[in-house]
Amino acid sequence: MKVQHIHLYSMSTTFRKFGLFALLAISIGFTQSCKNKEPSAVKIFVKSYSNQPLPGVKVIIIGDVTSNPETLTYVDTLVTNESGFATFNVAPHYEKGDKDYEVAYFDVIAKSLAQSGTGYVRSRIHTTAVETVYIK
Repeated sequence: MKVQHIHLYSMSTTFRKFGLFALLAISIGFTQSCKNKEPSAVKIFVKSYSNQPLPGVKVIIIGDVTSNPETLTYVDTLVTNESGFATFNVAPHYEKGDKDYEVAYFDVIAKSLAQSGTGYVRSRIHTTAVETVYIK
């Protein structure tokens, strides 16, 4: 009978270890799934007044520090692609704020050699904000 008792004790220990490992794996899975992996981006289309996309236009976004709620200081510059838009990754901007910093406002300037236009865009963390700027 002693042999059977040792065998049951060994099985019980194995099940405990397996259960602990399974619980740990599930916990890690839940922790990873709670993180929002959606990008924080601002996409600016630049078009002519005849609604044609304009590639090669310099686009500048500037954090509006006078907005309510206040936007942290931020400036970034890109050039529109062949489809006439520029996509700014603003995730680093949101990482600078505290855990409740979820909304930012940006002034937008689009400028080519002879033309320019302005706009304004509201961005939320883990979303892509889209705005179109028309230039003369």
